[in-house]
Amino acid sequence: MALNYDELMSKVELDLPFSYTDADSMLYALSVGMGRDPLDRRELPYVYEQGESLKTVPTLATVLVPEMFPVGLGWDYTQILHSEQRLRLYRPLPPAADLLINKRVVDAFDRGPKLGALILLEAEGRLASDDTVIFTMGCTIVARGDGGFGGPRGKGIPPHRVPRREPDLSCDIETRLDQPLLYRLTGDRNPLHADPDRAAAVGFERPILHGLCTFGIACKAILQTICDYDYTLVEEFEARFSAPVLPGDTITTDMWQDGNVVSFTCSVKEREATVLRNGKCSLVV
Repeated sequence: MALNYDELMSKVELDLPFSYTDADSMLYALSVGMGRDPLDRRELPYVYEQGESLKTVPTLATVLVPEMFPVGLGWDYTQILHSEQRLRLYRPLPPAADLLINKRVVDAFDRGPKLGALILLEAEGRLASDDTVIFTMGCTIVARGDGGFGGPRGKGIPPHRVPRREPDLSCDIETRLDQPLLYRLTGDRNPLHADPDRAAAVGFERPILHGLCTFGIACKAILQTICDYDYTLVEEFEARFSAPVLPGDTITTDMWQDGNVVSFTCSVKEREATVLRNGKCSLVV
């Protein structure tokens, strides 16, 4: 079934209830590498609820929206590619909350039969108790099998430009062999991240790490390197996905700080692969 532009643009879901607990917040923090050293008192407040208030990794928001890539939009779901992720926080995420989620298709661009369709999705999370917006989140999907559907031409959102000078700071975080199995418990059960046969069928030597897990690891790198683990400083976080991470890879996050804007890229140097590009983290002024 071909994409239908008018149907896409009318796709809106309102007031979807979603609840999470402190256990979900701690599981997410563990899944992106917090608490690897259980004696590290800077990371312990992200994975242990006693003592000071439980802290939340800002990119936790990426697992608080059920089915960000909804089925039934008319695309070939087997050929979609998650291209970009964007997040804006209006206040720090609480460690547990009842939410109401709005989701919509923001735009869809037809890049032709060879390049596919570009689809922009957006979600908003509000506290159910008082209707306060706590985050908005956007993503860009490339539907590789759905170009030529007759929609408008367009290129989507211009990427953030990373400085050309040498990075100001770098942070290496080693991923675990079992990290995809842990991260999938936050919500994404795609067998590509767990089943060796499924991974081999599409050309990978082993199940790959979730792109949004890499996104969270980049956030952790900035938290520990620039923010001194102060999660309340992160206001915006965005990046483009450019290559998969294999469990066991060491992710190097290179950072450039200009005022309250931290530009970043993530790479796996042993494979000469850049896995996140055009990264931007805006800090609270």
